[in-house]
Amino acid sequence: MTPVHHHAPGTHAPELRAAARHLGRRRFLTGTGAAAALAFAVNLPTAGVASAASLDAAKITENPFTLGVASGDPRPDGVLLWTRLAPRPYEPDSGLPRNRVAVRWELAHDARFTRIAERGQVDAHPEFDHSVHVDVPGLDSDRVYWFRFRVGTWISPVGRTRTAPARGATIGELRIAAVSCQAYHDGYFTAYKHLAEEDLDVVFHLGDYLYEYAVTAVGGARNYTDRRLPAHYNRETVTLEDYRLRYGLYKSDPDLMAAHAAHPFVVTWDDHETENNYADETPENDVPPEEFLLRRAAAYRAYWENQPLRTPQRPEGPDMRLYRRLQFGRLAQFDVLDTRQYRSDQAYGDTAHVPGPESDDPSRTMTGETQERWLLNGWQNSRAVWNVVPQQVNFSARRLDLNPVAKVSMDAWDGYPAARKRLLDGAEAAGVANLMVLTGDVHVAYAYDIKRDFDDPASRTVGTEIVATSIASGKDGADKPATWETYTQANPHMRFYNGRRGYALVTLGRESARADFRTVSAVTTPGAPVSTAASFVTEAGNPGLEPA
Repeated sequence: MTPVHHHAPGTHAPELRAAARHLGRRRFLTGTGAAAALAFAVNLPTAGVASAASLDAAKITENPFTLGVASGDPRPDGVLLWTRLAPRPYEPDSGLPRNRVAVRWELAHDARFTRIAERGQVDAHPEFDHSVHVDVPGLDSDRVYWFRFRVGTWISPVGRTRTAPARGATIGELRIAAVSCQAYHDGYFTAYKHLAEEDLDVVFHLGDYLYEYAVTAVGGARNYTDRRLPAHYNRETVTLEDYRLRYGLYKSDPDLMAAHAAHPFVVTWDDHETENNYADETPENDVPPEEFLLRRAAAYRAYWENQPLRTPQRPEGPDMRLYRRLQFGRLAQFDVLDTRQYRSDQAYGDTAHVPGPESDDPSRTMTGETQERWLLNGWQNSRAVWNVVPQQVNFSARRLDLNPVAKVSMDAWDGYPAARKRLLDGAEAAGVANLMVLTGDVHVAYAYDIKRDFDDPASRTVGTEIVATSIASGKDGADKPATWETYTQANPHMRFYNGRRGYALVTLGRESARADFRTVSAVTTPGAPVSTAASFVTEAGNPGLEPA
C-alpha cells in the first residue's frame, strides 16, 4: 500500500500549499482548476470513483466491521444506512488496499432477518475511505426495521432503525434525544451506553462529534491501562488522513457504536469537527485562508464519509450543505442548522465582551443569508405542531456576570443579536406557535424560556430552548458549576443549569412537550449509572417551561 503523504505528519504537502496560495481565496475555489487542486489535496481522482480494481473479499482476513453500523435522516419512505470497512481502524487506509469492495446489505422486519424487506449490493470505494452510504427507498412509514452488512464471510453487527411517520399523519408522540460534544480524551462515552437503551424515535447530534486536539497514548482522561494508542493520535488533525484516523478512533468506541446501532441519528456539526471556533473561512489560528480551506475540505470530507448522510450532503471541496429539513407527520418539523460554515467572524476578537457596535452590526449573520431565508420560508410553510430547530450554539441571552451591562459570549447568538432578532421576527410572522431550539456546544445543560426581548424580563415568552450537555467534554463536571449562582441570577429566563455529562430527552406530544435531562455521575471512570437531573413541561400554545 502506498502511503498517502510524503511530508511531515499533520501538515499539508508543500506543493499543495503553494497551489492553494496560487489559487487564492474562495472565488477561485469554485473553478475547475481549484476543483483539481482540491481533488489533489484530498487525494481524489478527478475522473470519478469507478477506477479502482475490485478486491476479492476472501482476502479480507480480519473483521472489517470494527466501526459498527449506523442509520440516519429517516424519511416516511426510507432511511440512510451506513458502515465503513476498517479491519484496522487505527492505521492509515484502515488495513485495506486501494481497491473497491463489494458490500451486501439487508433490511428486515425482524431482528433475526427471517422477513427481509429490502436487500442489495453496493461498492465501498477507497476514495471514500471504504465508507458505505445506502439510501433505501420504498419503505413503510413509521416502522421499525433491522439492518446489517456482509463482506465475504464477515457479517456486521445488527442495527435497528425507524422510518418517519407519513407527511400528513396525526401521531400522538415523538421521542427524541439531543446529544453533543464528545471529546474522547475527556472521558468515556458512558452516556451513549444508556442512550442506546432508551426508547427513542431519533437522535439529534448537535455538533462536536470529533475533536481536533491531540489524544495521548492512554486516551487522555480515560487513562487506559490495558492498551496504548498509536503516536499519530497525539497531534492536532490537519490533513484528510489525520481526520480519517481520528474518526477511526472515535467510532471504535463501543458505547458510541451501541447508540448508532440502536437509533437513527440526524447529525450536524459545530466547530471541532474542523477547528475550534472557526467562522466561515476564517480560521482560529493564523494561517492563510486558502490553506484553512484545504483543511476545511479535508475535515468536511472525512465528516461525510463517517456519518449516515445522503449524497446531497456530500461535500464539494470546502463546501458542504448540511442544513436540511425533516418532517415527522403533523407533529414536528425539524430545521437542522449549520451555524459555522456561513457565519460572520466573531466580534471583539472572540472574547467575552459587553454588547457593542461591532456585535450589534445588523449585517452580521450566524447562518448566512441563504440558510436564513430557507429557515424563514420553511416556517411559513410549516403545518407542524412543534417547530424544532436543532443547532449548535447558545441561542438565548446568557449574561456572564452581574454587572448592569453584562459580558456575553461572542461565539454564541449573543454575539449576533440582529440575526437572532430576524429569526424571532420570522417565527412570529409565520405564526409559529411552538418554537423549540435544541442546542449543544457549552458542555452543560440549560433550560431557557426564549423571550421576545431578552432585555425586558417581563417580555413575552415565545419558545423554549433545551441545551444538551456534553457526552464527555469537560470531564466529570458538577451539578452546580462555579458559575451557577451568577448565571441563574443574571438570567431569570434560565430555568435550569446543570454541569454533569449526559443528554437531553424530549417527548413531543400534541398537547405538550416534556424535557428530561439525563446525567451520569462520572466519565473519567467507566460504567457510571444514569439518572434524571430535572424534568420540564411546556404546553402547546402556551410557551414557557414548568417543572414536571
